Amino acid sequence: MKNNIFIITLLLVSSLISSCSSDDDLVYQSEFENSEKAWIDFRNASNNSYKYVVLNGSLLTTYGWQTTITVSNGVIIERDFRYTSGAEDFIPVDQLEWTEDKNNINSSEHEFTSASPALTLDEIYEKAKQEWLIKRNDATTYFETKNNGLISTSGYVKKGCMDDCFIGITVSSITAL
Repeated sequence: MKNNIFIITLLLVSSLISSCSSDDDLVYQSEFENSEKAWIDFRNASNNSYKYVVLNGSLLTTYGWQTTITVSNGVIIERDFRYTSGAEDFIPVDQLEWTEDKNNINSSEHEFTSASPALTLDEIYEKAKQEWLIKRNDATTYFETKNNGLISTSGYVKKGCMDDCFIGITVSSITAL
């Protein structure tokens, strides 16, 4: 009986250890680490106060949208959303553009909109590491650093998906406040 309990315990511990993600499980490992170092330098130089813009769109529509997140001393103080040109024919005027202040970030009023969720760049780098850049056999992974070494694209597309399949983030600009 003791042998059975020992074997079961050993199997459970082994499966837990092997299921944990390690840094070696990242696609673009070296590029990510370099970008993360650039981010830490930028964060320190800017006193963790910055603004970044996330671009999105759909292959099924003629318009796109952007979300601007403003962070001051590591705290999100504003989320600004707007549809780009062409949406006015399809989207009600009062939903074309809106802004949330620090007391209403990610409010339920805008929960089911196309806006990107309000995340700090620390949270974005963590999502890249834990979700978007992990190795997958059934997906193509993307990672770019076109914002002076900082993250610009991080995510993946499952193989066989035809449209609007990118899971991740596209950051068009990052500027210090």
